Amino acid sequence: MRLQLPLFAALVRGPSMVPALRDGDALLVRRGGRVRAGDVVVAEFRSKPGLLVVKRAVHEQDGGWWVRGDNEFVTDDSRAYGVADVIGRVLWRYWPRPGRLQ
Repeated sequence: MRLQLPLFAALVRGPSMVPALRDGDALLVRRGGRVRAGDVVVAEFRSKPGLLVVKRAVHEQDGGWWVRGDNEFVTDDSRAYGVADVIGRVLWRYWPRPGRLQ
């Protein structure tokens, strides 16, 4: 049996969420719970098992979510990999610039 805590940390890698998030930002994430369009989430693409990403939830689709990065020039999101399953919703950026996400 694997213990899964309700909160976990995630580290942003890459430029796909600029300007909201930058490479190296550390995030506090709540596992599960309700997700709404516009929320920043940690998700796993069904077509890329094991790859966790930080993206913005756009809309529900096929029992999962269509997710996109905020940076329109980076397309490593649902445009390339399809529907994703949301692991959790980002609550807070705690390093290096603490603050709520928009």
